Amino acid sequence: MKPTILVTTLLVTAVSSVAHAQERIATFDLGSLDTLDALGVSDQIVGIPKQILPDYLSTYNDDAYTDLGGLRSPDLEAVAASEPSLILYTGRQGEWESEFEEIAPVLNTSLQGDDYLVAFDDNVRQLASHAGVEERAEEALKELHADIENHRQALDEALRVLVVTSNDGNLGLNTHPVVHDVLGIQTLEMPDSVTSITRGSRTFTPLTMDAIGEIQPDVLLVVDRSAAIGNEAADTNALEQALADAGTPDTRLVVLTPALWYLSGGGLQSLKLQIDEVVEAL
Repeated sequence: MKPTILVTTLLVTAVSSVAHAQERIATFDLGSLDTLDALGVSDQIVGIPKQILPDYLSTYNDDAYTDLGGLRSPDLEAVAASEPSLILYTGRQGEWESEFEEIAPVLNTSLQGDDYLVAFDDNVRQLASHAGVEERAEEALKELHADIENHRQALDEALRVLVVTSNDGNLGLNTHPVVHDVLGIQTLEMPDSVTSITRGSRTFTPLTMDAIGEIQPDVLLVVDRSAAIGNEAADTNALEQALADAGTPDTRLVVLTPALWYLSGGGLQSLKLQIDEVVEAL
């Protein structure tokens, strides 16, 4: 390489590094907050929605970070006041995209596509690129994938596992990608009594306890949406009694950490924590 070209390349690299170091990130995506925290760039975060934070991210409930409002009710004045150079959002805030764009460049960090891990890796790398910590991200991903592979092998003979979401006492099928895609645990066939409901672009599959009794899972994992958003938590004793009444007294009931599974999924730390919870449950 010619000296002049080498000098130019080094200068461009240096300028890029400085630019990344000065990034000011306002994030509505708690999974991205999780990843940025894991990559050690909390100093680049200027604003978050403090309404509901998982315990392991509670350090961000601090005056150093602007409160951006709720996940579904952004405070646009607060977003502008945080003077971000980048705004991270997901489908929950999709209707405010144009308003965000008037304040700063935006990035949709929703995990999209049929392959969860591919989308996850792409998202981590994209965030790392903005923060200027690409090498750190590659090391973290390598470690995470090795951990996933170890657990996959250990779960080859996994029990029959059913995941449901509990929402104000109603249960619905949850084919959670961490359980079924990442860990490779087989989904269970639904009985004829179970039918799905389509509303707009979303499909829901309500489950009664009688239906769960027909499915006969060895383990029932519950994602408690109500508890995650600050409403009344599911009654574990009542659920266990309902399982027994439905003819599945031996089904092991495990309520997963609500905020972790409903609010901050898709992060480097949260994916590891979710995997650990599933493995412990099985």
